[in-house]
Amino acid sequence: MPNVTVGAVRERAPGERRVALVPEAVTLLRRAGLEVLIEAGAGSGVWFTDADYTAVGAAVVPPEELYARADAVLCVGPPDEEAATALRPGQTLIGLLEPLRHPALVQHLTERGIRTVSLDLLPRTLSRAQSMDALTSQANVAGYKAALLAADSYDRFFPMLTTAAGTMRPAQVLVLGAGVAGLQAIATARRLGAVVTAYDVRPESRGEVESLGARFLDIQRSPGTGSGAGQGGYARELTEEEQRAQRGALDAHVARSDIVITTAQVPGRKPPLLVTAAVLERMAPGAVVVDLAASELGGNVEGTEPDKTDVLENGVTLIGAGRLPSAMATAASTAYARNLVAVLRHLGRDGEIVLDPADEITAALTGVTEPEGGESS
Repeated sequence: MPNVTVGAVRERAPGERRVALVPEAVTLLRRAGLEVLIEAGAGSGVWFTDADYTAVGAAVVPPEELYARADAVLCVGPPDEEAATALRPGQTLIGLLEPLRHPALVQHLTERGIRTVSLDLLPRTLSRAQSMDALTSQANVAGYKAALLAADSYDRFFPMLTTAAGTMRPAQVLVLGAGVAGLQAIATARRLGAVVTAYDVRPESRGEVESLGARFLDIQRSPGTGSGAGQGGYARELTEEEQRAQRGALDAHVARSDIVITTAQVPGRKPPLLVTAAVLERMAPGAVVVDLAASELGGNVEGTEPDKTDVLENGVTLIGAGRLPSAMATAASTAYARNLVAVLRHLGRDGEIVLDPADEITAALTGVTEPEGGESS
């Protein structure tokens, strides 16, 4: 892809430490013939200095120069108003733009002649798109960190320990949602020695859960609960009646768990409510609940807020996980940068970035088509 210039900007969202490109990715892009620009200070949140980028052939520039020279601007999250204004017609903006949550922003950019490529619209069931799947790479980080966060907040051991002072029983962990984040949370909690049970509305996820050494919680036969399997391997969005029946079937299991990690999300919509305040009151003192779905749209747990931890009156710790990938920014950025390299290789042709609507992957990334159904991240 000679003659193509890409520029990675510094993220400005509160608490966001990730960066779109790491030095390893710059090396790969330079080998492919791209010129790479990095906004000064962009890698500070992941411990990469400007000198680290110049050492692998990138040009470190101020933001105004980056926007003036780059054919494609690379970011992690949606741009703020200042960054959106700095973009110019004909440029391509590539990142996790969340167009289902920020439709006005994407429409505004499109009307100004700016081409948008949103990695969160990628058709995740296509095998040839797996290397570009940023949602999966970031969900893996989130699930891993969620289990560690729960262990750190829980004031007992995760594994069973036999000591001279007696035996310590293992922690009972319940993971709600067996998508990418949920499976990683299950695997990590199991490595820490906990007894793990998991639930998902898709019955076919049982095999994945059990392959990790966890028990699958089967409540599909409870009155009012049916299969939540959607198309393409995704979970479908449940009706309100189905959600109430699901909560009723889950309540007793949640109440007796030491740790609950919830991961169920629907792109661009309010997450399903899985754990009510009434159930939280029934949990034992010292229990920990981590809600990966917590956002300004709500969460899986009643009362959670993103990036906020509360200790309830009965001693239950309630954690709105928020941006967990940013809490492991170096690992998350490295994985995300590899996804971007794969996307750029796919879009680059004859010295330019080509957005071909006839290509299934490109059509989805640009919003011509959207992923079907929801997901258990």
